[in-house]
Amino acid sequence: MVRSSRGEPSPGLWRREAGTVIRRAGALPERATDSGAVVAEFRVVPAPTEWAQHAHRLHELVWVRGGTLTSRVGDRVFTVFEGHGLWMPAGVVHAGRATEGARFHSAFFAPDRTPFAFGQPEAIAMTPLLVSLLSHLSRTDLDEAARLRAEAVVFDVIEPSEHQLALRLPGDPRIDAIAEALLDDPADGRSLEEWARELGTSDRTVTRAFRQSTGLSFAQWRQMLRVHRALMLLSDGFDVMSVSEHLGYAQSSSFIAAFRRVMGTTPGAFFGAGGASGDVRNSVSGGENAGLSA
Repeated sequence: MVRSSRGEPSPGLWRREAGTVIRRAGALPERATDSGAVVAEFRVVPAPTEWAQHAHRLHELVWVRGGTLTSRVGDRVFTVFEGHGLWMPAGVVHAGRATEGARFHSAFFAPDRTPFAFGQPEAIAMTPLLVSLLSHLSRTDLDEAARLRAEAVVFDVIEPSEHQLALRLPGDPRIDAIAEALLDDPADGRSLEEWARELGTSDRTVTRAFRQSTGLSFAQWRQMLRVHRALMLLSDGFDVMSVSEHLGYAQSSSFIAAFRRVMGTTPGAFFGAGGASGDVRNSVSGGENAGLSA
């Protein structure tokens, strides 16, 4: 597991903020054993919150509004932002972290009454129709017939997102120091050659280790990590210029081009299309804790 600069294991990508609430897995909703296949609920996360590693006997779909969620599954970290959700199959061990003020939604699906299955964690497109249906199913006054009708439509419309944004962590002693440094500071601009010299190894060894453990080159992996961090900051309302500066880009245009390479569109177009709220609420330089820890 990646460890933060404070020596604490983190289920997400970033340093743990002061005031973070650490929780064990919550109990399943009381209605989880009732008739029907889906139980939905929501809550507001008043402070940065982490959930320790756990698994559920039901499939879980989580999504957020007004913040982000990161979920750690083995050597992969998923970033969940507005407009997208994460499907967690029953029995899969995972940990998570939600940002302060996020409106955290979850829906639990009984495996024996759900007519489809994703065999691994899967990003889900949270369309307005799907969100409305799950909000409808969170009501406690639905009769069985109404619940079953709504569930049938959920089963018809739920689809994987075109953005399956998961970052694979290396877990390779040859390059773990590089990964930890970049997790601690995504703006670290040291080149592959500089890292190789610092670690007393060859460029070829570093290149091969990244390819073998992540499927990406060093440059591609760092770019992907920066996009994960950018999604969190942009979802929280930080402007493109501030995010660009925080991530170590000399110019905003360089950040926008990197974001486009990973996500297929610019940050403005992506979030303007429903990726997150478009209001800019903060600037990075003054709005977060020193080092933008998370």
